[in-house]
Amino acid sequence: MSTVQTPAAARRTFLTLSFTRWFSVGLVVGIFILWILERGLTISEAAFALTFTGIVVFLLELPTSGFADVFGRRPVYVTAAVFGVLSSVALLVAHSFIAFVIAAVLTGVFRALDSGPLEAWFVDTVHATDPDADVDGALAAQGTVVGVAIAVAALISGGLVWWHPVAGQSALWLPVLCGAIFSVVHLGMVLLLLKEPRDMEHLDTSGMRRAVASAKEAPTVVRDGLRLMRSSRVLRGLMLAEVAWAIAMVVFEMFQPVRLAELLGGEEAAGAWMGPIAAGGWAAVAAGSALAGLTSKRIGVSRTAILGRVLNSLGAVVMGLVAGPVALVAAFAFTYSMHGFLGPMHAALLHRVAQASNRATVLSMNSMVAFAAYTVAAPLLGLLAEGVSTQTAMVVAGAVSLLGLLAYLPARRAERIRAKEHLLSAATR
Repeated sequence: MSTVQTPAAARRTFLTLSFTRWFSVGLVVGIFILWILERGLTISEAAFALTFTGIVVFLLELPTSGFADVFGRRPVYVTAAVFGVLSSVALLVAHSFIAFVIAAVLTGVFRALDSGPLEAWFVDTVHATDPDADVDGALAAQGTVVGVAIAVAALISGGLVWWHPVAGQSALWLPVLCGAIFSVVHLGMVLLLLKEPRDMEHLDTSGMRRAVASAKEAPTVVRDGLRLMRSSRVLRGLMLAEVAWAIAMVVFEMFQPVRLAELLGGEEAAGAWMGPIAAGGWAAVAAGSALAGLTSKRIGVSRTAILGRVLNSLGAVVMGLVAGPVALVAAFAFTYSMHGFLGPMHAALLHRVAQASNRATVLSMNSMVAFAAYTVAAPLLGLLAEGVSTQTAMVVAGAVSLLGLLAYLPARRAERIRAKEHLLSAATR
């Protein structure tokens, strides 16, 4: 049996692997779409190729959810890291639409397998020696580590583009190469540091049955979610709000680097800007989340969500209207901050409508709706950008996403009813 790490050692391993996992992502996150366009794909082809990541995650998220329980946290996380290497290398060498589709599929498998095993390993390892240990602090610290890893890597990525030491290659090539190299480093760190906290022989004998059941769970989640939505107007509204949100995300996640390249005259020039921009974007999200907590205490959760939807949508529209790179970056920072502003409020409303018996179903449905909406919207908007202009696609997407404010109105009415009932209950005590 593998030696069980102490809680302190497990925390160090957990945070170290969280850093290495996301550092490689930070190296390419700002230049991802620019790299694909520079390799010769059109905007619509790039958007369509990238949707395969969402499709694969959508199909595999639930079927892979039980694998770590069946085969152990370490084997699944090692397999995920291997697919991380494969996807990074595929991205580096891709030169055609089919090659980028393959890279997108490999990325989808990586993300589906990567979701959960490390966190589960950490909790299991800590509780193996201290069943009553509090893991909340480490889980919160992970969020900080991930943000720092992506921000630092994005800044380095921008610096590598500015440096451009290999004259025979694109300026974007070195960050993508470094991303692939660091994905290998992450795999090595996983093999070195991650120790299974329990002997594989002692896994629950019902584990394989749970894995098979999990593979059949996606249709059940969809069916149960549809049943819940039929009975809850508030939940129907929240799902529609998620659709609107996903449409806006196409603007500030996919089109922003494309528009920046148009304004600066090329993908390489935009790539140099995207490092600091991506790093600043994470700071904007954090600031928006903090502001949302303060705002909701004054005007309520549903009103804050409506405000976030309106401002995020208007920001996306402005991103499409501005005519200079500095103005685009400023509009992006504001729009991304409102992305962070909306997130915790939407989550809070989901938890209000969910109950203990259906909470997992509600959260899974929300995630599935987001993936599905983005997968459909991105290629359609890509075709619009290619046929008319990138600016037109951005403005249309932002305007359509503004309709999401109407989807929060049922939650607003439910909040008012809840407040009145609370006042009435307090008055009759």
